[in-house]
Amino acid sequence: MLTPRDVQILDQNADFLGVPTGDLMHNAGQAVAEYVKTTFPKARKILVVCGPGNNGGDGFVVARLLTDHHKVTVLPLLVDKQRPLSRANYDKLTRSSATIIKNPSVLDSLIKDADVVIDAMLGIGLAGDLREPFATAVKTINAARHPAVVSIDVPSGLGTSMAVAARATVTFHEAKEGMTSKNSGIIHVADIGIPVDAKTYVGPGDLTVYYPRPDSSSHKGQNGMVLVIGGGPCTGAPALAGLAALRTGADLVFVATPKRSWQVVSSYSPNLIVHDLCADMLVPEDFPLITHLLSKVDSVILGPGLGTHPRTTEAIGVFLQELYTHNLPMVVDADAIAGVRSNPPSSQHCPIVVTPHAGEFTKLTGEMLPDDIPGRMELVQVQAKKLGITICLKGPTDIVSDGTATKLNRIHNVGMSVGGTGDVLTGIIGALLSKHVPPFEASRAGLFLNGAAGNEVFAKKSYGLLATDLIAEIPTVLRKYL
Repeated sequence: MLTPRDVQILDQNADFLGVPTGDLMHNAGQAVAEYVKTTFPKARKILVVCGPGNNGGDGFVVARLLTDHHKVTVLPLLVDKQRPLSRANYDKLTRSSATIIKNPSVLDSLIKDADVVIDAMLGIGLAGDLREPFATAVKTINAARHPAVVSIDVPSGLGTSMAVAARATVTFHEAKEGMTSKNSGIIHVADIGIPVDAKTYVGPGDLTVYYPRPDSSSHKGQNGMVLVIGGGPCTGAPALAGLAALRTGADLVFVATPKRSWQVVSSYSPNLIVHDLCADMLVPEDFPLITHLLSKVDSVILGPGLGTHPRTTEAIGVFLQELYTHNLPMVVDADAIAGVRSNPPSSQHCPIVVTPHAGEFTKLTGEMLPDDIPGRMELVQVQAKKLGITICLKGPTDIVSDGTATKLNRIHNVGMSVGGTGDVLTGIIGALLSKHVPPFEASRAGLFLNGAAGNEVFAKKSYGLLATDLIAEIPTVLRKYL
């Protein structure tokens, strides 16, 4: 069943794939009109009660399409608050033969005179008590006990203390969360042209729906603080991850890095708060400082540029066990990935994202990836469920799964094979985790944001793009889609 957020994502991804929301609204109205004509062939008088949102817009389309062979009366509620798409279809309706009555007080008499009542007041995602004029309208419809009430998508008020008692509900694409035959009547699922890829692949909806917009009254630190544990042999990786986290909207980024790399990492940007560790590589003796820093942050990135020295491998195991006890959201990348296999989470569904490429996936799971996408999807989902984590597999087609659900990503370009783009992705996901976005959703949003930034760069610099170029374009993508 689809949640309210699922529906928002589908609508936006469908638009991204070339199916505008206006077309979906027309198709939805057409599906309801066909259902009414087929189910109630002798009905002549149709009453449509519409709200100001997209659900009401569906109702205006239904009303207009039924005017050819029916006497249609429309009662629009809150006309002055109609959304743009709803208003556009209302304007079309005014040029049809439908009768439009704007007085809610006559609803009872309109119901008694109708053969079919169509409920197009409110859609999904409501909670609490209904406000006026909807509360009175729902009470009036239910009190009339009309035998032929058809709701559009969901009965108005579903999820609140009072909802329309529908004989049938025509819902779109899939049934919605909370719908049952008891509260929705006969549930008829209609295909309104949402592309399969809108659900299968990551798109802008995955970013816009799950990215937390900062509150206007928030202050430094309330929009995410990230700790990056990385560096030593490789100095650029932790800096790239940290800077990407900042560009994604984290307020503060701390970088804990070995002595041999801290000055270099610090020199990349004064925006990074850099702490030097005990030795020239990550070692178990760094445990006290790392533990102290954990108390300051909302998420952790472990792995970029750490290397594979035996002492570092030992330290990774120690830190993973400590991180599990804190239950902090975490991204495990690069040289730390193998440590998850030897130090698996102690409980299922830990807030962990692991971001392997194909070779690292084998180190993580002991399994070789098949060549075909369906086979890869199945294996990634099985292993994510087995480990109790989210796996974000990087490749020509990225695959992300939390063991229950799986999505693909193809938003990127061949120029992004350059070194460092994976560190940027890690930083983006780490920032989203610090904003309390769940791991699977943070991965989906992160994949789109990283890939879309890469595509912005490719349009300007072609095959000469650099990982630092991606970081610079993250705000461009955020501004475009948020």
